Amino acid sequence: MASLLWGGDAGSAESERLNNHFSNLIHPRKNLWGIKSTTVPNIDGSINNMEEDVEEDVVDLAANSLLNKLIRQSLVESSHRVEVLQKDPSSPLYSVKTFEELRLKEELLKGIYAMGFNRPSKIQEMALPMMLAHPPQNLIAQSQSGTGKTAAFVLAMLSRVNTLELFPQCLCLAPTYELALQTGRVVERMGKFCVDVQVMYAIRGNRIPRGTDVTKQIIIGTPGTVLDWCFKRKLIDLTKIRVFVLDEADVMIDTQGFSDQSIRIQRALPLECQMLLFSATFEESVWQFAERIIPDPNVIKLRKEELTLNNIRQYYVLCENRKDKYQALCNIYGGITIGQAIIFCQTRRNAKWLTVEMMQDGHQVSLLSGELTVDQRASIIQRFRDGKEKVLITTNVCARGIDVKQVTIVVNFDLPVNQAEEPDYETYLHRIGRTGRFGKKGLAFNMIEVDKLPLLMKIQDHFNSSIKQLDPEDMDEIEKIEY
Repeated sequence: MASLLWGGDAGSAESERLNNHFSNLIHPRKNLWGIKSTTVPNIDGSINNMEEDVEEDVVDLAANSLLNKLIRQSLVESSHRVEVLQKDPSSPLYSVKTFEELRLKEELLKGIYAMGFNRPSKIQEMALPMMLAHPPQNLIAQSQSGTGKTAAFVLAMLSRVNTLELFPQCLCLAPTYELALQTGRVVERMGKFCVDVQVMYAIRGNRIPRGTDVTKQIIIGTPGTVLDWCFKRKLIDLTKIRVFVLDEADVMIDTQGFSDQSIRIQRALPLECQMLLFSATFEESVWQFAERIIPDPNVIKLRKEELTLNNIRQYYVLCENRKDKYQALCNIYGGITIGQAIIFCQTRRNAKWLTVEMMQDGHQVSLLSGELTVDQRASIIQRFRDGKEKVLITTNVCARGIDVKQVTIVVNFDLPVNQAEEPDYETYLHRIGRTGRFGKKGLAFNMIEVDKLPLLMKIQDHFNSSIKQLDPEDMDEIEKIEY
């Protein structure tokens, strides 16, 4: 793909500037309850400001989505059952098993194989024939990170571009500029043999003078900046857009103003424009937004994953305080063979304290919390996957979507509770679901204070499962535990 950003040396410099800014981005976290900051020692002994113990990590949907993109090194075959709802139920339903069946341009096929795709994923099998159909068809699709979703809509955009026409023809909206840059990297890799197709980023910091003649065919950006480029600066003629992609719809509606801005952009598009919307989840609010913005769509849904606790043996240990919890943890750690373990803390402060304690005792541990940049989190998770650390201590930022096959044990150092101090059942399910993955058996240990026992009993009743008490001083009992 020729001069992806602007063309020439200026393009390289701008790309480097955007990437450097992306790498250094830190997502700030607000103090939710207005508690004054305190100080706790860092691992290296230095002092770092931290919120009081009640401060919990806020799960940032956009950051989580970006994290999943960064750590997916290859396609993940979804175990979900795919359901297709066609706008015309009487029309034949096509699926493909090879990319050759799609009759793509030779340069696109070369780009796909150069990316390492050998055959379509489960989602791509159903979605690509719809997305590449003539006449174009609209689509609403549910798809998680790692299933080839981005590659699918990038292929649709590249297929629709007329390289002889030097104006914006495809428009992709993403909720953050980091996610926009990730999509752009896929366009660059897949389109590396499409020498006359170029991309431009409508993202903050990319200031284009009013009246500039935009000749790039693919525009990727965030709703606010795209809106500005279209209606205020008159840089993009929306009536000439052939493909409109709205990615990460669930994140989009979670961001104030983005849904209204997206709808305003969509309303200015021509009737013949192909419209594609993707979302990892489809709560009622996402469905309402999707149906409002995508007319007469085909729909691809995933049957909801049935997370189960059947192959996970659960235990609890009664403790007086966190030092008591740590001693119990050490006894368990010394009594059974552990592949790799994830330990969940409710607050950053507890997570940092536990990391210091374990490192001082010679354990190989890493700490993952919301104060890290997304790039730093991805690096820590990759090191854990590679087995360089045996224990990952984390807050709720790691409760979902991170699959490591070697994880055999999950520890709740703190029970997950909501702001009403009631059990957070969904978080508990997703936390201990980090073990027992891929059909394997796993172990879950809950370290709880005596006054938290009623909460654990509620969790036991809610899931209709058995959580057995374990005496941390009884090494014989601990050593009898099997996976």
